[in-house]
Amino acid sequence: MSERYAESDWWLAAYRRAFPSLRSAVPVRGDGWAQRAGVDRVITLASGRVYTVDEKIRSEDWGDILLEQWSDEARHIPGWVQKPLACDFIAYAYAPSGTCYLMPVAALQRAWRQHGRQWIREYGQRRAQNPGYVSVCVPVPRAVLMWAIADAMMIGVS
Repeated sequence: MSERYAESDWWLAAYRRAFPSLRSAVPVRGDGWAQRAGVDRVITLASGRVYTVDEKIRSEDWGDILLEQWSDEARHIPGWVQKPLACDFIAYAYAPSGTCYLMPVAALQRAWRQHGRQWIREYGQRRAQNPGYVSVCVPVPRAVLMWAIADAMMIGVS
């Protein structure tokens, strides 16, 4: 679905708000290493700094963020919340409102490691039948997830 919305005007508006010195936001098309590693868009700032983004789209606003635990349940292929990704951010958007949550991947995945089992118990799992495989997601309320991401960014070293 993210490829279908790749040219939506609200993506560029969201990236301009998130990155005031945005110079370009180039979509990555077609199947290749970048797509398989979670790169849907390359963001370049005026400083030359480059960020990569994996874009997720929901067609309705359910009040949660679906964290993909298993991309293929039967073959135990990890979903994006627990597999190594090449991207810096997950941009999770709701198409009807154009609202986007820009989540840093490292903190998001640390939050999953810290709370994933609890979230599965509390919020359950949702299975999606795809051609030849079933993916499994955990619907975590946005406020719960945002708190967990912020908490995951605090690292104790002693």
